[in-house]
Amino acid sequence: MNPEENQQITDAVTQSNVKVVGEAPAFTLGNVYQTAARSTGLMFENAVNAQNQQNILGQAATTQGVMQIYSMDTVADAISIAKMLNSDE
Repeated sequence: MNPEENQQITDAVTQSNVKVVGEAPAFTLGNVYQTAARSTGLMFENAVNAQNQQNILGQAATTQGVMQIYSMDTVADAISIAKMLNSDE
């Protein structure tokens, strides 16, 4: 090999190394962006799930409250009837 060919090989290897070193920050930043996007997506997914659970709890509490309100007259009537039946004895 003549010295000119050696120089061309050295230049090619150097350019490849520079290319790899030059691309490394871009790849790293791409990985950072992907990680941030995935984390943000999981955060929103968890927030939606928590909101759904809170809605279910709210509906259950409302149902229990309405059932208690509707049963008030029934309980009062039952107590009144029990008092009337016990007073006859």
